[in-house]
Amino acid sequence: MVGAVRPGNLESRAPLGAIRQATPPRACIASGYTGFMLQLDCITRAYELGGERAGVFGVSLEVPRGCLAVLAGPSGSGKTTLLQLAGLLDTPDEGEVRLGGETVSALPERARCDLRLRRLGFVFQAFNLVPVLSALENVMLPLQLQGVPEPEARLRAQAALERVGLSDRAHHRPGQLSGGQQQRAAIARALAPDPLLVLADEPTASLDHAHGGPLMDLLAELAAERGVTFLVASHDPSVIARAHRVFRLADGRLVEAT
Repeated sequence: MVGAVRPGNLESRAPLGAIRQATPPRACIASGYTGFMLQLDCITRAYELGGERAGVFGVSLEVPRGCLAVLAGPSGSGKTTLLQLAGLLDTPDEGEVRLGGETVSALPERARCDLRLRRLGFVFQAFNLVPVLSALENVMLPLQLQGVPEPEARLRAQAALERVGLSDRAHHRPGQLSGGQQQRAAIARALAPDPLLVLADEPTASLDHAHGGPLMDLLAELAAERGVTFLVASHDPSVIARAHRVFRLADGRLVEAT
């Protein structure tokens, strides 16, 4: 079993500035890397909800690099709990979370925060864009938090917006963008730091069908082009139909993997 490691042991990747040049995935430097970007090994996280025991119980799954994977299931099935565990926003009661072959669930909180900032991307149902910032400034924000110099952060943010088809809206604030455009800006923000894994919680829930399908097509293209790994929680049939892998949950347990 691979031991917990410092975040610096995980692979580094080229900036998103060359995003149009599809490059083959690089191997992780960790000696225990198996080709899976995300592995959940017998994960249990239990809590009380309304006087009843809820959470996820004994879930194991593996997501290859460059895969668009979907956690499917009804409300309360454990999708969001698993996303939080995979995103290092919570720690399991039992089991391990591995990223790029390295155990990360046992890292101290400061190291987990650094991994979230530098190696993980998040896409939220409600977009969570800063309303007083332009689309470009929103995408630059995580890069600036990393200490990336402003000129480089601007170039990388522009490249990310171009890839999601929003270069002509770079200087618009969120209130001036449609719902579909706001979600694309949120995806650009998640991609700009060049993460190993992007986690998305019901990314099409605030979009109509005309925008939801193209959004998922974009995620599939990015997975193929850049080797970005996506883990998406959704009960939307159009999202599930576009997934490379589907993990179906019920009552906190994995009941089917396809």
